[in-house]
Amino acid sequence: MNPTALQAVGAARIIWSLTAMAKIAPQLPIEVDSETGVWTSDALPMLYVPRHFFVNNHMGIEEVLGADAYADILYKAGYKSAWHWCEKEAQCHGLEGVAVFEHYMKRLSQRGWGLFKIQDIDIEKGTASVKLEHSCFVYVYGKVGRKVDYMFTGWFAGAMDQILAACGSSVRTVAEQVYGGSEEGHDDGLFVVKPL
Repeated sequence: MNPTALQAVGAARIIWSLTAMAKIAPQLPIEVDSETGVWTSDALPMLYVPRHFFVNNHMGIEEVLGADAYADILYKAGYKSAWHWCEKEAQCHGLEGVAVFEHYMKRLSQRGWGLFKIQDIDIEKGTASVKLEHSCFVYVYGKVGRKVDYMFTGWFAGAMDQILAACGSSVRTVAEQVYGGSEEGHDDGLFVVKPL
């Protein structure tokens, strides 16, 4: 290798070492049943799969059904799952109200889906906005000129509605994605929850 190439490689390593992020151990409790191999975090059984495996399956289904049809299916399933998760976690940790939503966003972030940051929330009104940074879907899809994080949308309404029901409120909500990090002009995503 010539000296110029070595200098370039050295410079790249220096730049990489300056920008490399620190790695940390998982911040959520994980238990594995020695007899069954079932993973559990807090109150619920979990699956631990590689991101490429999950997203490739997602992309394959989207290719067959189309993004809009698949988004409708995932909204309903995600809503139901978020409701269940929030109900179980609230019981497990003695949480209620906004603390349940905050815990949900924290756990989603800790599990590698992306970093979910609550921008604002009002449980009584049934409103919230959540910013999504480092989406697992955007990492794989890249900039494709459309929203690819639609799997998450129903999660926000399901979480909000479970909290509202637990508080005795009859308000129900709907969630929508305003924009995504896979679209030009955006580095992250934004989801909003509002009353029906």
